[in-house]
Amino acid sequence: MVGGGPGAFIGGVHRAAARLDGRIDVVCGAFSQDPSKSKSMAGELFLPESRCYASHEELFAGERALPADERMDFVTIATPNVSHFAIAQKALDSGFHVMCDKPMTYSLDEARRLRQRVCETGLLFCLMHNYSAYPMVRQARLFCAAGELGTIRKVVVQYDLGWLAAPNAGKQALWRCDPRYSGVCACIGDIGTHSAHLAEYITGLAITHVCADLSTFVEGRKLDDDGTVLLRFDSGARGVIEACEVASGEENQFKIHVYGTTGSLEWSQMEPESLIWRANDQPMRVYRRSWAGMDPSLDACCRLPAGHPEGFIEGFANIYTDFARAIDARLAGESYASSYPTVDDGVRGMAFIETVLKNHQGDRKWTPLEPC
Repeated sequence: MVGGGPGAFIGGVHRAAARLDGRIDVVCGAFSQDPSKSKSMAGELFLPESRCYASHEELFAGERALPADERMDFVTIATPNVSHFAIAQKALDSGFHVMCDKPMTYSLDEARRLRQRVCETGLLFCLMHNYSAYPMVRQARLFCAAGELGTIRKVVVQYDLGWLAAPNAGKQALWRCDPRYSGVCACIGDIGTHSAHLAEYITGLAITHVCADLSTFVEGRKLDDDGTVLLRFDSGARGVIEACEVASGEENQFKIHVYGTTGSLEWSQMEPESLIWRANDQPMRVYRRSWAGMDPSLDACCRLPAGHPEGFIEGFANIYTDFARAIDARLAGESYASSYPTVDDGVRGMAFIETVLKNHQGDRKWTPLEPC
């Protein structure tokens, strides 16, 4: 792992999720730019001092020098956005597969260049969009693909958090709201990309145009903390993303509604075990995780019997386990049909961010998505 040192939120989530199914362990890391903090984190993880490195460059060189059966198999990047590209590119150049937190890079240009490097090396690259790995989200995707909703007309995504409502929101806010580290957007880059990815993932449709209104409510903040984005999809469907990180009192209110000609679906991250189906001419149906009619392909995404809630960590773990299987297959010289988000999803995410900002700052009503 690169990043994820003492006091970091997402690094600990990655480590817990990676280990959940017993297929992955943390064997080395450069956990902080501060060597003392990196050593402290390594100590907490019971890693030998020889596998705790002062920088990502030192990590890749040190691991590459080890015998093939002793070195790490892949790296997880859990650093601020500004460093994702350099670390990922160095990992690929050093022969290591990559797991990267989102958004994938600092800019769309970097995203395109990184995709090119992934293609050139032939190595595996996974982008951590954990919400796409919830069992009921994948069931919703299957329902849409099977035409259970008829023709999709509208997609409404709501993602509200309250953690940035105050000017001093802690360590995580310092870099997420700083354009030097986060990129051109904060709220849209942080949770807007989750919203756009989930809208495309569940429906199978592609966003083609956006109409955006971004706001910065906290005085002195340099990047957006709120945004509303109207969407047009390639099928002619319409949509809207409402994203806010200054919604006082909200914890992690992430919801999606998909409306078709014959029915609709609703899923909420804070009630992830349920998927609600509605229609005008039938009673409402609530599908629950691990219910008798759930698609058998989703069994691998579930670890506990029905009524024993699974959620955020398990979504991460589903992607990690899928990535581990892909690496195992590669090591064995076998093929494997993975379902984790890839570098292409990362490019689309960066195109979404930059198109939203371009539209917000311009005078056009609709702006086509930047070429991916």
